[in-house]
Amino acid sequence: MTDSILKEDDLPQLHLSNQLCFPLYACGRKVVNCYIPFLEALDLTYTQYLVMMVLWEEKHLEMRKLCQKLRLDSGTLTPVLKKMQAKGYLTRQRSEKDERQMLIQITEEGWALREKASRIPQCIGEKVDLTPEEAMTLYKLLYKVLDGIPD
Repeated sequence: MTDSILKEDDLPQLHLSNQLCFPLYACGRKVVNCYIPFLEALDLTYTQYLVMMVLWEEKHLEMRKLCQKLRLDSGTLTPVLKKMQAKGYLTRQRSEKDERQMLIQITEEGWALREKASRIPQCIGEKVDLTPEEAMTLYKLLYKVLDGIPD
């Protein structure tokens, strides 16, 4: 290696330890991995679980609104929904009013998963070493970051 490559670092902004993105990325991966054993028992992926949480709340909604809520595009969500429909957890059908709109609706089988999943948030909360106040502060800060970055 040449001396120019080994010269003293004058770009500390490129150190991993100075990046906000890295702890967000690593933390996100670690938290999502905590869900895996719980979701495997329900035969759901993490993304499918997110879809189910929206459907448990909304019962039915347009694909566009589901994409907005999950901050995912339809190209990402469509194969997920097709698999969930094949499992019998939801239905997808074109709107009679506007064929461009896809309507997503929970089924009885999908609704039945709700009770089985009801303890997951508490179990995950027990794995995260935060007080309720710290958790709420983190939640608010994460949404501040999410809402502050344009799509």
